[in-house]
Amino acid sequence: MTSVESILRVTTASILLSAAVLHASEISGLVTNRTAGKPAAGDMVTLVDPQAGMRELDRATTDAKGRYTLNLPSVGQFLIRVTHQGASYFIAAPQGGAPGDISVFDVAAKLDRVSIEADILEVEAENGQLHVVERYFVHNTTSPPRTHWSPRSFEVILPPEAVIASAAAQRPNGVSTSIELDRNGTKGHYSFNFPIQPDEGDKDTLFQIEYLLPYTASSYTFHTDVSLPAQSVGVLLPKSMKFQALSGTAFQSVPADPAVQTFVARNAVPAKALAFTVSGSGSMPQETQADNGGQVNSASSNQPGGGIGEPIGTPDPLTKYKGWFLGGLFLLLAAAAAFLLRRSSREAFSAETGATQRTAVMSPNLASFEASLARKAALLRDLKEKMFVLESRKLSSTISPEEYVEKKAAIETAMRQTWNTTEELFR
Repeated sequence: MTSVESILRVTTASILLSAAVLHASEISGLVTNRTAGKPAAGDMVTLVDPQAGMRELDRATTDAKGRYTLNLPSVGQFLIRVTHQGASYFIAAPQGGAPGDISVFDVAAKLDRVSIEADILEVEAENGQLHVVERYFVHNTTSPPRTHWSPRSFEVILPPEAVIASAAAQRPNGVSTSIELDRNGTKGHYSFNFPIQPDEGDKDTLFQIEYLLPYTASSYTFHTDVSLPAQSVGVLLPKSMKFQALSGTAFQSVPADPAVQTFVARNAVPAKALAFTVSGSGSMPQETQADNGGQVNSASSNQPGGGIGEPIGTPDPLTKYKGWFLGGLFLLLAAAAAFLLRRSSREAFSAETGATQRTAVMSPNLASFEASLARKAALLRDLKEKMFVLESRKLSSTISPEEYVEKKAAIETAMRQTWNTTEELFR
């Protein structure tokens, strides 16, 4: 056999082996139409790679029983997208042979039981500009459950001179993704082409817009309008700035966080703007973003129904909002944890032993220490989420004062116990 023939055979074998590895496994699942309560037949199912611009790797169509099968590459984290009546639904591609079951809902361009739970404006001012981050918590409580979707699924009204820096959206139980806003014709009027799925338990659809406003006069008057009925409109300001509600607008000061001013108006309705003026300057207190995953990827999908876009590498855009509702407790915990970590490191590395001896002593316990710390951190995050939900229910008046006090005391007790056991790790 010539060397050329040997090379060709090796090359051919490598290609065949690569193809076999590429299609080394399959994902099968059931797509269920939860509006109709039956399998969803004829829906397009696609395997996509979010790290490659949502590139399609494989596709299939659900059969009469709602089932599908996709070829799964052996390495990588992928998403499964189902398109039902134009709207898209996503799950992470399961690993290890687990089923890729997905729920979808019938689509309607207009639904009665879609509303805004809260429209929150976070405002700060520096260097002749106002920096505003506005967040909308949107409920879909339709029964039977249906998805609200159209090219103008969710409309927002911003000040005409607003310069948009970014926009993002998040489905119930989904990840935050970047979105391109569509202009509606009138200056300051925009739309999210993004499906508003039915709520999943306490989780609804979240929208965020970050924009800049001119602030040369050191004061600015907002005329905040909503496109859907809103249970509450909130304004968050640094302590150094001033807030004044204009005539006919009923804002109430809420002591949500001693480091931030919070003002809330109830029961806002479309076409009736809430007017208020802010003045002065200052920045919001920043929480430590320990889980910052990297750079923001602003690519978005052109898939009908808004797509999932590229996952944003920064933390959940509602992180600071949740933190403010929790008051200073988690700021205290973060500061104490940082102090303990620094103290532990200083003590360990100031011991009168050599580097080799230190490694020998510390290594056996390091994995156990890290695992314990990770469990405590996960528990604290879960308790933080529960506290946020509780405070949200209090603001929206969906919980009695007695139940609120009882549940808050239970969560705070669990927080204290978790923190005490966390502190023991450093002793």
